[in-house]
Parts: sequence; structure tokens; C-alpha cells
Amino acid sequence: MDFKLMRILQIIDSLDAGGAERMAVSYANALAEEIEFSGLIATRKEGPLQKQINQSVSYLFLNKKKQLDRKAFCKLRSYVKKNRVSHLHAHSTSFFLAFLLKLTLPSLRIIWHDHYGNNEFLADRPHFILKLSAFFFNGIIAVNQNLKNWSETRLKAKNVVYFSNFPSEEVNIGVHTILNGIEGKRIISLANLRPQKNHFLLLKVAKKLKQSHSDWSFHLVGKDFEDHYSREIKEKIDEYELHGNVFLYGSRDDVSNILNQADIAILTSKSEGLPVTLLEYGQNRMAVVVTDVGENHSIVKHRINGMLVPSMNGELFYESLIECIENVELRLSFGEKLSETISKNFSKKIIIKNYLNWLQAS
Repeated sequence: MDFKLMRILQIIDSLDAGGAERMAVSYANALAEEIEFSGLIATRKEGPLQKQINQSVSYLFLNKKKQLDRKAFCKLRSYVKKNRVSHLHAHSTSFFLAFLLKLTLPSLRIIWHDHYGNNEFLADRPHFILKLSAFFFNGIIAVNQNLKNWSETRLKAKNVVYFSNFPSEEVNIGVHTILNGIEGKRIISLANLRPQKNHFLLLKVAKKLKQSHSDWSFHLVGKDFEDHYSREIKEKIDEYELHGNVFLYGSRDDVSNILNQADIAILTSKSEGLPVTLLEYGQNRMAVVVTDVGENHSIVKHRINGMLVPSMNGELFYESLIECIENVELRLSFGEKLSETISKNFSKKIIIKNYLNWLQAS
């Protein structure tokens, strides 16, 4: 099939501002410029990313209420048939709905995109249902090499490819977030409040930095799930007396505007795939200090285009942060070089070209 004639539908559980969700929207938007039909379906929940869907993308919300929702399934099947979808690109846990659809539409080609974030704990990953479904997939995309290896060994999948994420482009976004703190002395962390993001390491570093550089502040942007982890973070902010140094903003969509107000960008994760956040840091020429987890090392080369710190090492993270704080020229150099790395190796144009060629050959 000529890839220009492909009719590809992205399917994702929600449009919350997470990495997998942003990539589903990014693929849909990018493909709208390249192929005959590009669609996007959110199955369970809409969210802030809905505003970033390009007008040329066909969008549908299923409003799926339960695991086996007959009404939502029929709505999906009707949409796929009406729009003559050739490829269904299922992101993360939406694979099961795609698998069910394949049973009723055998000619539909199913691609599963594995964004699994607990990359350091793959041995504990549940996979019984996934292994049964994988037999019906025409191909699997992994966001890092570990996930590729896992699909090949645990799922016994044949057509598995590693494609890196690429930076998302903001559309239909206003400039409305104004960061607290002193201009020129802000540290940003774009990460939803999930345990794998390890905000406790960030808070330990913030406590230490308050003693040495009290005029610097941390700005945590990401969805607050208002769960036990979130409550523990807020309790630690109280315990460490960090209310004037650490600020929580929740989920925001004006990422570039936020990054333009910050001076250093960090990720303290104990597990990652290939974080879209890190690509966005690079795209915005940010000096970064990040933990060496997932594919972070494939982007950040230590002391060349940023600081790469062993996971859970608060002392070394603090020291690396101090070096960036006290050396403006180093920060500027890191930002420029990281931007070059992203442009050269993780651009939308390169990834989409490789993706379409792979689909054509699959």
C-alpha cells in the first residue's frame, strides 16, 4: 500500500496531559500532513490535550464506561468502517479494545504502541491478557530498547520496532501560566504526580538547596491525582518548610510558555521509557539535570549537553544542580547542545518517515 493512501486511527484511553497521550495526539497531528486520513479516538476520558488536536484530524470520544462496553464498541466499529480505517494504532492499555475490534474486522491492521513507564521494573509487569492479544497485532512499537526486548521475549512478538518519541507541537494554546519565584532563579519539573517520577528525591534536593541558595525555587507542573502519593508530597513540603521554595501548579497545557520562564529543567524519575518531557526540554533549549533511567542516556550525554545522574543519588543530583546554578555559560551551552541533539535525532520528520516506511513493509 502506498503510505499516502493509508487511513490511520490513533486510539488512547484519555486526553490527560501524560506522555502516551501527548504522543497519540502528536502522531495524529503529524500524520494528517502525510496521509489520506488521520483520526484520533479517546475511549474513556477527554482532557486538556483535546485542545491540541489539529483541525485536520478526525476526532471521536467513545465515553467508554466499563471494560466491556457494548455501546462504545459499536460506536468504534461503526467509525472504523465509515472512515475505511486501514491501520488502528493503539496506545498503551487501549490495546484490548483494538484486539476485540480485530476479531470482528479481520482485515484491520493493528499496531500496539508500548509506552510503559515502569521500565526499571519490567519483571513484575502483568502480561497474560497482553500476550493473548499480541498474536493479533501486526506490529509493536516500543519507546525504548528494553521494551522492545520485553515484547520479543515475553510476548514472543515478531514485528517489534523501537521508535523514539518526538517533541509535541503546541497548537491552539494560550499563554496564561505565570510562575512564582524570582525571575532567573527557577527550576522546572514537568512530571505528573506519580511514584515513578520520584518527587521525594526532588524535595530532598530542594530542602538542601534552601540552605545554600534560598532564592532559587522549584516549580512542579503535572497532574495531581489527589491520591496517597500526592498527599505525601504535600506533607513533605510542610515538613521541610518549603512553601516559599516549591510550588505546585497541577496540569498545564502552555508548556513552552512555562519553560520560557524557567532556567534549569529537571527529572528525578526512578523509572522512565523515553520521556516526552525531556524532548520538550531540549526543544526549548533548557539546561537539564536528569536521572539515568530508561532512554535518558540516549538523549543526555553527561557534561556535554546536560547532567546525567544515577537514580536515587540525591547528593550527586544536588551537586550537579549547584554547578548549573553557579555557571550561566554552562547552562547556555547545555541548552544549545541539547537542542541540536533533539533536532538531529528525535525530530518529528525523521520518526514519522520511519514509521510510515515500517507500516508499509509490515
